Amino acid sequence: MKLEQQPKVSLGFLPTPLQELTRLGKILNTPRIFIKRDDQTGLAFGGNKTRKLEYLLGDALNHGDIDTLITTGAVQSNHCRQTAAAAAKMGLRCELLLGGSQPNDLDGNTLLDYLLGANLHWTESNDSQLMLKDLAEKVRASGYKPYIIPYGASNPIGALGYVNAMIELIQQLQTLPSPIDYIIFASCSGGTQVGLQIGADFMNFKGQIIGISIDSDVSQKNKYQELLTNLANETCDLLQLPQTYHNQNFTVNYDYAKGYGVVGDLERNAILQLAQLEGILLDPVYTGRAFGGLLDLINKNFFKKEDSILFWHTGGSSALFPYREKLINEKLKGHPS
Repeated sequence: MKLEQQPKVSLGFLPTPLQELTRLGKILNTPRIFIKRDDQTGLAFGGNKTRKLEYLLGDALNHGDIDTLITTGAVQSNHCRQTAAAAAKMGLRCELLLGGSQPNDLDGNTLLDYLLGANLHWTESNDSQLMLKDLAEKVRASGYKPYIIPYGASNPIGALGYVNAMIELIQQLQTLPSPIDYIIFASCSGGTQVGLQIGADFMNFKGQIIGISIDSDVSQKNKYQELLTNLANETCDLLQLPQTYHNQNFTVNYDYAKGYGVVGDLERNAILQLAQLEGILLDPVYTGRAFGGLLDLINKNFFKKEDSILFWHTGGSSALFPYREKLINEKLKGHPS
């Protein structure tokens, strides 16, 4: 595998910690649950995009004349926040195209985007790729030299971050007395799941990798599975790996995809339980939903009592603040103690 030959910069605090959720497991009487703390990658509140950006910025700087990063995401995009931080760290300009209308106040990730020095642009267009190209042309017309990073940093170069992450995890698992049977995480733009699966296959990992779909519901299953397959095969080409992936090589649970950024009891309860039992913060969009799905699967006896489960925390806690009205118990609103 040609991973070590790929250009890369150092952005994160790696390896991230691996710990067992002992109190949660005891109180909720769950199978053993471990957590991989990619919320602690260290780049402006951390998160999984830091790993992807290490390779994407390696590629960008390998071009030699890049001075601006351009990317897109939702208003509270964790990816955009980490891209802005990476640009600041590497001395580059940053242009962010955020979906939706400009809010009256900056909060959560948009506040951090501003503090990190990014220029914020707003669009209500559904064609983010076209809008990115238009923004890049405007940046070039202003005399700058942009590098476009796709939504979620999920292209073959970005996926390398999680191929490398899986190799890191396998090394950490050697310290555990028993193997991990399942890895559960939030799956959305595809790069994290593709990287983990390729890394797992390369390292001969025997457990099952299950993505909890955040955005694509069951009606979009075929489209999302095809996205994962195409991205995996392009990543294998980049790494000069011989295997070919097919839709059935990726396991995705679509039961909890009820709308992007829609916070309900599942997410709220997962966030409160992990915070109050382990002192670990999830986010309302990605990890809150994925961990809520994990707890629901435990309640439905999807796992055996003797199984060991790893939850891969992909970060995003800075988005908690704009969702506070959805997270606070109704009895507490307007009634400070």
